[in-house]
Amino acid sequence: KWGIPIGWPGYEDKVFYVWFDAPIEYLGATKEWADLDPQRRDWRSWWHEADDVRYVQFLGKDNIPFHSINFPITIMGSGEPWKLVDYIKGFNYLTYYGGKFSTSQQRGVFMDAAIDLLPADFWRYTLLANAPESDDAEFTWDGFSFTVNKDLAGIFGNFVSRTLKLTESRFGAVIPAGGEPGPEEAALAAGIDDAIATYATEMEALRFRQAAFALRTLWTQGNLYLDRVAPWHEPDADRVACILRTCINLARIEAVVSHAYVPFACERLSSDLGLAEHERHWPAAASEELRALQPGRSWRLGEPLFPRIGDRSTLATWVAGMEARFGGREGPAS
Repeated sequence: KWGIPIGWPGYEDKVFYVWFDAPIEYLGATKEWADLDPQRRDWRSWWHEADDVRYVQFLGKDNIPFHSINFPITIMGSGEPWKLVDYIKGFNYLTYYGGKFSTSQQRGVFMDAAIDLLPADFWRYTLLANAPESDDAEFTWDGFSFTVNKDLAGIFGNFVSRTLKLTESRFGAVIPAGGEPGPEEAALAAGIDDAIATYATEMEALRFRQAAFALRTLWTQGNLYLDRVAPWHEPDADRVACILRTCINLARIEAVVSHAYVPFACERLSSDLGLAEHERHWPAAASEELRALQPGRSWRLGEPLFPRIGDRSTLATWVAGMEARFGGREGPAS
């Protein structure tokens, strides 16, 4: 009974299906946002003859027909120049241990509990890196903790921690002077350029899993470089200074490029490095960006960017606790 009346003879007791009017709220929400600052915002500029707007919808696969057929037909039928969607990014289903998330059955973790439980970056990165793009994806606490510990704590966070702790122990909390880049730094720069180019291409195409893979490749560059040049075994202090200065500049690059996936950690890292707003630009050629932060500049050694979830002796207990609290492998797969 509730809804917009159809208004045709013979249909007096009928209303339109909810997906007729629900998408109209997209226009209404834009107007509500614009009305908060009418001097600087015009909702019509986003929807009416908006040729300069790229309009992307992110949808679960079950809602695609209503947005690709019903809603466009509705606004086209008005005869007014409404902006039509440019690209629909469809997702398959994210399951919880192979079944549905269910509030009624208390099965699965939802955002109200998730954000209180662990940092938002953990969820953001894991959900994007394992997005159900080509097929359904499964959430498990084992998989979640593995991704966080391996990718965030073990690769990105580990590189930053190794770099800053080693620099502080050898030179203090300043960017060290000495040495000039050589073949190893040139090889590093080439790897960085390739990883960033791939990442940008995948992000532009809205392929989030592949973009996450490219981001991991970028993070891995730093650890591989450190292992190759082994500054802890290097007797030449100038060479060590060059290596660690290069790594600090790579940390800056990673703080900028990784922002879409782990924004809070990147803000903390940028703050620890003392980056001004103009130093947070998208990187140009890595051979130049690896020299951007100059010797003598101070920085701060903060807390680890990504604390690990448990360790070898406690992780299994943690996983079992999460499964018991939120349902898991023994819960009903409804």
